[in-house]
Amino acid sequence: MSSSSRGLLFIVSAPSGTGKTTLAERLVQILPNLRMSRSYTSRPARAGERDGVDYNFVSRAHFEGMIARGEFLEWADVFGNFYGTSRLDAEALQASGQDVVLVIDVQGAAQVKKSHIDHTSIFVLPPTFEILERRLRGRSADSETAMQKRLAAARAEAGCYVDYDYVVINDQLEPTVVRLQEIIAAERSRMHRMRTVAQDIIETFRTSDK
Repeated sequence: MSSSSRGLLFIVSAPSGTGKTTLAERLVQILPNLRMSRSYTSRPARAGERDGVDYNFVSRAHFEGMIARGEFLEWADVFGNFYGTSRLDAEALQASGQDVVLVIDVQGAAQVKKSHIDHTSIFVLPPTFEILERRLRGRSADSETAMQKRLAAARAEAGCYVDYDYVVINDQLEPTVVRLQEIIAAERSRMHRMRTVAQDIIETFRTSDK
């Protein structure tokens, strides 16, 4: 648990098909006091997806209105559909003491960085491009033209790893989840976040001498 009353903000980005959402979902299941921020999207729900659970599904006009009102912490146009993180939703979670993980692409992460909001960024890479392509083709019914666009985007996004605080290779799910847990534990234990708790403990050392 974060030592501060205010929760921390974690960003997880990766090229499409790397498994970032699955990793984040496993982290939330395992770690106390960690929540995923539910994104808004203008795309229609896919089979099995539920509004308010997988995404907040809104119309394109509604999404554009939210952009105009400055309600997004970050947003992006991904293959013709809008995706975004509500600033108010994330703020409410952090204010309640919950640590928040945003699963967002490199465009969205760049927007958060420019806002100078305190955060920790993690980039997830696949073991190789060939493995990423195999994963994408195995889960998608896209046309070859659409698939080539996704692969080109993945090539471009992968080079953005240098802009992140941490890099993790998703070779196997559970070992990768463990590495992400270790990063979160380390960030929660940084001096400036632990100082108040540490000072309270040190005070007990002093009072015990009386």
